[in-house]
Amino acid sequence: MKFRRKSARDDVGGAADPTDEVAAAEPTEETAADEPPTGPFDADDLPEDEVQRVDLGSLLIPPDPGRELRVQVDERSGAVQSVVLAGQDGAIEVRAFAAPRNGDLWSEVRPQIAADMAQKGGTATEREGRFGPELLCQMQVQRKGGGTATQPSRIVGINGPRWLLRATFFGRPATEPDQAGEWEDALTRIAVRRGEQAMRVGEPLPVTLPEQARRVSPPTP
Repeated sequence: MKFRRKSARDDVGGAADPTDEVAAAEPTEETAADEPPTGPFDADDLPEDEVQRVDLGSLLIPPDPGRELRVQVDERSGAVQSVVLAGQDGAIEVRAFAAPRNGDLWSEVRPQIAADMAQKGGTATEREGRFGPELLCQMQVQRKGGGTATQPSRIVGINGPRWLLRATFFGRPATEPDQAGEWEDALTRIAVRRGEQAMRVGEPLPVTLPEQARRVSPPTP
């Protein structure tokens, strides 16, 4: 997987026996065993799927054909601020945060994100998605060449054991959420490593670059 570094600036039918219906609805042990586990995963509970994930400290990202792994780095401190999977039709930015052992941090954070969007002149509409409640957002942004444009995004939050994984979709997976299955599948293969250190709730989990990462700046779009 190639890395890119980016500066952070920013039934109709007869009657049936009801017991037959129950038997048909309930999967057998053999069927359940055949179904692969789905994530996002905790790093301590990774399945034996033989996937070689890129170790970024708190995030373990699997290679994804057709998408490029980029890291967003603060030029002054050198700290990695976020991780992005980018493709031809969109991108996902993923960030992990410390969370309570037993709790629903995403339910607490979601209205805060919506309020922040509104304060900045944008909108955030809640909808039910594959991972539960999510936000469809619209925000006015400044173009590099001058003027403004509306940037759509879709924000998903997934609670894990002592962590929250937040994913922000841009491009087509944001504007056409019902057609974003492949992008969402990529999210389910990610793992989060919380670590044992004490951290404040909501504090970003540290992300580190592997030695083999190519620290180059992407071309200006």
